[in-house]
Amino acid sequence: MDKKKLWNGAKIALKVVITGLLIWYVFQKIDVNKVKNLFLTSDVSFIVLAFVLYFASQLMSSWRLKTFLENIGLDLGYWFNFRLYLLGMFYNVFLPGGIGGDGYKIYLLRRKFKLPTKRLLLALFFDRLSGVWAIGFISVLLIIFIPKINIPMTWPITALLVGTSVYYFILRTFFKDYSRNFLISHFKSGMAQSLQVASVICILLGQGFTGKFAPYLFSFLLSSIIGIINVGIAGLGVKDVFMAHAADVFDISPDLAVLISLTFWLISVLAALPGVWFVYRSKEFEPMPDEDEVKREENDLNNPFESHLHMP
Repeated sequence: MDKKKLWNGAKIALKVVITGLLIWYVFQKIDVNKVKNLFLTSDVSFIVLAFVLYFASQLMSSWRLKTFLENIGLDLGYWFNFRLYLLGMFYNVFLPGGIGGDGYKIYLLRRKFKLPTKRLLLALFFDRLSGVWAIGFISVLLIIFIPKINIPMTWPITALLVGTSVYYFILRTFFKDYSRNFLISHFKSGMAQSLQVASVICILLGQGFTGKFAPYLFSFLLSSIIGIINVGIAGLGVKDVFMAHAADVFDISPDLAVLISLTFWLISVLAALPGVWFVYRSKEFEPMPDEDEVKREENDLNNPFESHLHMP
């Protein structure tokens, strides 16, 4: 067997094993039967609304990415951009071999529009970073409603203001092109993340929940950052482990916390399904790159500043 294929198979097998171990660990922290019953008795109308809100968040995220691409002179049509975004979502969720959708987007945009790779890399990197900023912004707002976090409110607010100022200063000073439309792009980030928070609220309402939402929402936002550590299949397992532990810290139901994580994961999988059309049926993005080409793009995306400094 070809060594590359053998290695790819080994990586997939390793991800499956890690995901299985993470899920097994989570099951030790919760009542599996209770979680199953909670899921089966969820109000379907709220789950459908949660899906609609999540899908709307992806529309907003793709619009945000379009803004960052416009900053470097790439004016994509909105629907072309969203179709490309769906393609990336599908690769992120359904192909666990380690090749992410961002690598495909960079390759396809570079091939179609002949832009330097480093400019595309940084556009997608700052698009990601704006999402992290939005998580931080909403998290600071939620801290107000979580008595367990017994710190002066001036601390997180100051940290957010100082961090945002430093972030903008660095962006404006060293990456001026990407600082254009700063308020618009970060407003879109805030809207995208708010829609996902609203989706989680719907999952809770589907359980007839009437308690305090803030600890669950705060835990979910932090798990989104932890989910960047992509060691499982499409983020499955990592977020669930975090939510189970967050339940101990914030004195919330571990069963309900894990239910949120698993239900949200299922919603994200369903939302990524339309991307299958652009992978297997549509000819719009052909010819598709091979795995080695995409891996190079992904590796550069994970080290954008190194790429920025050394690429011609």
